[in-house]
Amino acid sequence: ATAWAPSGAQAVASRGSWETVGMQRNPEELYELGPAAPGIAGAPMLHYLEGFIDAGTAGRLLTEHLLRVFPHETVARFDVDRLIDYRSRRPLMTYDNSRWESYEPPELALHLLHDQGERPFLLLTGPEPDHEWDLFSRAVLDITSRLDTGPAISFLGIPAGMPHTRPLGVIAHATREDLLAGHQRLPSRIQVPGSAPALLELRLGEAGRDALGFAVQVPHYLAQAVYPPAALALLGSVTTSTGLDLPDAELREAADRTNEAIERQVEESAEVAELVRALEQQYDTAAESQQAATDAAAGLLADGEAMPTADELAAQFERFLAENQDRTDPPDH
Repeated sequence: ATAWAPSGAQAVASRGSWETVGMQRNPEELYELGPAAPGIAGAPMLHYLEGFIDAGTAGRLLTEHLLRVFPHETVARFDVDRLIDYRSRRPLMTYDNSRWESYEPPELALHLLHDQGERPFLLLTGPEPDHEWDLFSRAVLDITSRLDTGPAISFLGIPAGMPHTRPLGVIAHATREDLLAGHQRLPSRIQVPGSAPALLELRLGEAGRDALGFAVQVPHYLAQAVYPPAALALLGSVTTSTGLDLPDAELREAADRTNEAIERQVEESAEVAELVRALEQQYDTAAESQQAATDAAAGLLADGEAMPTADELAAQFERFLAENQDRTDPPDH
């Protein structure tokens, strides 16, 4: 036992050597970068990594919308065998009659797209890494430096105590105060479970690169549903912050159909109708009593008039993640 337990200076030296080894790991081991595409310097890099909180599947819907409406090419791929825990999120395989027919490996990749005005932008998407978050962040930083990309922008949905009959708020956070001009923000200090996208934004800021993120507030009773209005709200925030010309017709049509279906369900249930009316009253009261839109956005995050504590908000996020851990509903469900 003594031989395996260094003490004193030996223990300190051992810790230092391991930290040094960790810092010397090469982030280029995590990805393969294709030939540099011309004319993408300064292009914004959107990123959505599936696995963390995403109420209403808002971030996933927006990501799939962009990949569906725009042709795209892959410019970098990450080593998912190192980053993903397959036993936690098992890839799908197809069994047909008497044999295994196919395997769908996960992909974590950076894609190049062009908006309706032929302006380039990048989209990093795939499963959130289970391992090596720091090295992954360094790898993304390395790619952004080599490609000379513009601001990095993340997006997702969070549950909120608000009705679907009122405009959805979108809370912004960024590495520089100037990037938040014209956006709502959460004027509070809280601690919540971490995520790879959040760590990436932190590391980008530490490296002096611009990054911001958007969190659309989804009515809590729709947090586990597929809710296109939330994706539409995120699309609006992304276009405002980047100037990209991104179509919204498909999402708008899906949002209209969803809202019509919700209204039918509300009309058929007195209990649901009462809940919606109560939330409307709470929303309107908060909006009237607060002078700034940012204050209104902060007040609406709580189930009542007061902001939740950090522990309460963290517990809510954790419950949402646990309830949705194995969710596999298709986007059009």
